[in-house]
Amino acid sequence: MTERNIVITGCSSGIGLCVAKGLQERGWRVFATARKPEDVIRLQDEGLEALQLDVSDSESIHTAVSIILSRTGGKIDAIFNNAGYGQPGAVEHLSRESLREQFETNLFGAVELTNLLIPIMRQQGHGRVIFNSSILGFAAMPMRGAYNASKFAMEGLVDTLRLELSGSGVYPVLVEPGPIKSKFRPNAYLAYQKHIAPKIAEVKETTHKVIYESLEARLTKQGAAVPFTLGPEAVLAAVVHALESKRPKARYPVTVPTKAFAILKRILPQRLLDWACLKAGT
Repeated sequence: MTERNIVITGCSSGIGLCVAKGLQERGWRVFATARKPEDVIRLQDEGLEALQLDVSDSESIHTAVSIILSRTGGKIDAIFNNAGYGQPGAVEHLSRESLREQFETNLFGAVELTNLLIPIMRQQGHGRVIFNSSILGFAAMPMRGAYNASKFAMEGLVDTLRLELSGSGVYPVLVEPGPIKSKFRPNAYLAYQKHIAPKIAEVKETTHKVIYESLEARLTKQGAAVPFTLGPEAVLAAVVHALESKRPKARYPVTVPTKAFAILKRILPQRLLDWACLKAGT
């Protein structure tokens, strides 16, 4: 079998780390990337071919791509755009800066990386471009507006890209996880402390005070998993199918909540869907 190369972003923990190790075990040459140098060193110590890539930094993206292509002889078979985080907070408390940072990490960097590698895939006549979206890429939930927006935008761009690459042999794919065991909540809490907590210190409106107290408790609660939470291996299984099947699906819903809300979105009137999203998101 010829060598198969894949670039994966956000490999420091959780889904990215699991997928990187799982694909390496299946014979893929995995370029496991992470933002922090100390994480890159740790990944290398764990036996992965790791390098630094900060998806919010164009120079970092270009440098990483140059290194990877020099190692593969200019060949690349797949990308898994996994890096991302969630910015909690009510929409009315989101600053332009917090939204910009959310989109830079969750979307703009992924698109920039993808656009650097698509011409190579077109020339090869094959490639897989996988984006890690979310249940929140099609079902909006309260206090997650920035994350909802970044993932909704991702889904629209990937749907468009799929049409534009039709017949090229390059397949864009969306993976849509629900609750997965990861460091998502601790990372979201850091974003909350940076952009939201200073703003709401003087919030006097009772409803928001109660909502934010509940949000903080949820983000800082240790050891408690959301119902139907699965391990990152569930995402690995979807990524393997998207990479190795002859005709990958356009979307891979992962976890019961994602599959359930995909059905509810098709059959429920908006008022009832809003009620379901409110219940699920609080």
